[in-house]
Amino acid sequence: MKSKAKPSSHRGAEYKSLILVPFLALAMALSYKLFIFPNNFAPSGVGGIATMIQYLFQFNAGYLNLLINVPLLIIAWKLVDREFVIKTALFTVCFSGLLMLFDHLGLDFSKFAYHTDTGTSTILGPVAAAVINGAMFGISLRIHGSCGGTDIVSFIIRHYRPEFNVTWIGFSLNVVIAAVSYFVYGFKFEPVICCILYVFVMTMIGNSVVRGSQSALKFEIITQHPEELAADLMQELKHGVTLLSAEGAYTHEQKSLVICIVNKHQIADIQAIIGKYPGSFAYITQVSETLGNFRKIK
Repeated sequence: MKSKAKPSSHRGAEYKSLILVPFLALAMALSYKLFIFPNNFAPSGVGGIATMIQYLFQFNAGYLNLLINVPLLIIAWKLVDREFVIKTALFTVCFSGLLMLFDHLGLDFSKFAYHTDTGTSTILGPVAAAVINGAMFGISLRIHGSCGGTDIVSFIIRHYRPEFNVTWIGFSLNVVIAAVSYFVYGFKFEPVICCILYVFVMTMIGNSVVRGSQSALKFEIITQHPEELAADLMQELKHGVTLLSAEGAYTHEQKSLVICIVNKHQIADIQAIIGKYPGSFAYITQVSETLGNFRKIK
């Protein structure tokens, strides 16, 4: 059975996101050269393994990143969505190629790199790298790609065992990397702490980017004045309203459920409107992102 052709609008968005991938890889490659390699700590995932091997044997991390990711991508090609694999492969090739190219050209990043051995704060290097790489990781996921490594493993495992919590797989790998870094970097606790800090900040930034900036609040209001309340909400807040029938389980009294999604700064306005209708009850749910026809009213 042939798959349906993708709409032209979807193909256009896919092409635009492909153009973005090399720039994401460039930003991450620069963060490795400026903040990770100079400060002797291992980041998360496959990058952490490659970084430690490079430190021990002077084997360029770009080569090792390719060696690990290529077989994973071949497996994923048969199991996972092709668009995901193509974008992940493009990111992996660009990231690894840039690390190799920097060394091949003999580019000197020492004038721009952040070194902790000069008396500056030890944690700022890992934090800066985590912020940059977390943002690149989040953007990659938003355009239906990834940075490779454990991300590919997670998708493969999810294909076979969707009930597995793949978060714990990445967490376990990062625990091992943090523990091994103690021995790799001269039996010191600082690289372990830097690895943990990097993973924490990168995860927080990545999750924030994935959730997006279009956050909002969903009000669900149980009331006996649905028409009047809905009219006030639409007139004052400029957002649409949904009305549903509701019945109290205890009294079996017929009421209405009014649903309205508003911007965060409108919470005081909607509370004032609800207060005009005695007996109304409302609860609020955090909405991480809105899609479709939702306007940011200023």
